[in-house]
Amino acid sequence: MLQESTAERLIQHARARGADFAEIYVERWKKRNLRLLDLEVQEATSGIETGAGVRLFFGTQVVYAYTNDLSEANLLEVTDTLARLKGEAGQVDARGAGGLDFRGSAPAGLHGPQLPPDERDKRWRIERLAEADAAARVGPAIKKVQLYLIEWDQEIQVASSEGVWNTDRRVRTRYVVTAIAENEESMQTGFAGPGLSVGLELFDLEPPAVHGRAAGEQALTLLRAKPAPAGPMPVVIGNAFGGVIFHEALGHLLETTAVARKTSVLTDKLGEKIASEAVTYVDDGTLPHGWGSSEYDDEGAPTERTVLIEKGVLKSYMVDRWGSLMTGYRPTGSGRRQDYTFAPTSRMRNTFIETGDTPVEKLFENIEFGLYAKKMGGGQVRPGSGEYNFAVQEGYVIRNGRVEEPVKGAMLVGKGPESIQRIVAVAADRKNAPGMCGSLSGAVPVEVGQPHLLISEIVVGGEG
Repeated sequence: MLQESTAERLIQHARARGADFAEIYVERWKKRNLRLLDLEVQEATSGIETGAGVRLFFGTQVVYAYTNDLSEANLLEVTDTLARLKGEAGQVDARGAGGLDFRGSAPAGLHGPQLPPDERDKRWRIERLAEADAAARVGPAIKKVQLYLIEWDQEIQVASSEGVWNTDRRVRTRYVVTAIAENEESMQTGFAGPGLSVGLELFDLEPPAVHGRAAGEQALTLLRAKPAPAGPMPVVIGNAFGGVIFHEALGHLLETTAVARKTSVLTDKLGEKIASEAVTYVDDGTLPHGWGSSEYDDEGAPTERTVLIEKGVLKSYMVDRWGSLMTGYRPTGSGRRQDYTFAPTSRMRNTFIETGDTPVEKLFENIEFGLYAKKMGGGQVRPGSGEYNFAVQEGYVIRNGRVEEPVKGAMLVGKGPESIQRIVAVAADRKNAPGMCGSLSGAVPVEVGQPHLLISEIVVGGEG
């Protein structure tokens, strides 16, 4: 990691080469992966990555380079190379004179581990994962169980010509259980994957037996499921990972990555009613131990709770430094990147629909025929418009207000800005779930979430 004096010299050199703004991002990242198949170790790896990225602004034009050589001489050379890329903009400028007054603070520690990774050996990890394996085998049809443990311990520094000097430590742990069930007709999988910004205490906060059983039961349910019905119909979407639809088909439209380029259909809509009054949509980087939380973003700005939509009205976008420069909107601590090999862009953190006041059972009461999408899977979204199609991982027919037989192969097809207007009722049982989101600045950990909610009509694709 860099000394403050080294960062100051590098930034002053960048300003002397004509940059309007200079930023240095440094990270050290310890990673450990463990993968088991039927409790046999298939993979056990660990490693440390270090590197730095230099970003220079010349007006609204940005250049970025990265290196894993953290010597001052090399970082000066990288800075010179970036300045030369800008031609006339890179000529020597007197603004390089004068000192910097770095300001910053140590992280408050909301997201640090209580049980650091190095305090337990591989055998202990396997024993805890074995609890999930045993619980997943809920019947003879469960043929295989795969387990995957991910541990990250990342330290970052950010220094900039605006006086920012902040450090952050992000410790994240996640385990994934995949249960595979098989009969004479088909093979199905069940899935569970809790993750938080904690250390190995995750195993106590999210008991492996609970998630193992959930994965096994889901796999067995899908074995007896019938083909899903098709056509437009009311849909109740489950809580937790159900929020993935609005993350993908709505959240990305609210990032200044799209808004500043006017490629989002929600550009220039601040203050307008864009959703049902039942919807308040939030992106919160401050949730204690949230999978997508941190004290500071990857531009060194403090994270915050940003209300994006309040009772249907668009209140804010997610804004990074470049997005603020292009639009004039206030930065929201949303600049994120996968690692030092990526420049930051505006990204979601922990994004969810807030709780409502409708009892869950009342969501189903007046539905003559519809779909209960209890758990969502992956899907595809068209950037700019928010058109989506998402697989329903676990679904059930709703008939005369009752949840009945399980179905498989259902797809929800729609458009994010339209679907959010059709949310007619929201329950009070919000949960969040972890995932990885890919965009221009790589794959970053995020949470998605919502309570159970009722959408008056979505097109369901199915074979039934």
